[in-house]
Amino acid sequence: MVGKRQEAKGKSVKIFFDIKDFKMSEIKDFKDLIIWQKEMEIAEQCYFVTKKFPKEELYGMVLQIRKSSSSIPANISEGYGRKSSRDYKRFLSIAQGSVNETETHLLLSARVGLCTLKDIETISNNLKEETRMISTLIKKLNY
Repeated sequence: MVGKRQEAKGKSVKIFFDIKDFKMSEIKDFKDLIIWQKEMEIAEQCYFVTKKFPKEELYGMVLQIRKSSSSIPANISEGYGRKSSRDYKRFLSIAQGSVNETETHLLLSARVGLCTLKDIETISNNLKEETRMISTLIKKLNY
């Protein structure tokens, strides 16, 4: 077995230790994908950070960050649901673009004083890790 089962909020979740060991046939549901789980956490972090933004940014930067960060796990799950490696790679590429978009919005927010670099440091580090995971998964699907 590639991973182990672990309780997460009352549900049993399969955790993969190494993305290189990923096999679509071993995943029964997109929620079992650790890459999806991590992206959900990042989107959640983005929601918490943007709660501190000024109210006048609600339909500006807040909306942009929330939409781009939530589209990452959405594209991962949608691509997985297509059940074809070709489609999955396409949706992973879209998710990768959303990772970059989210990080850009966060960095711009810090530059214009909506937050500090310290506020977004953890999210930025997590996004960098996700970039590597998505790239590795795309390469794995090429084999």
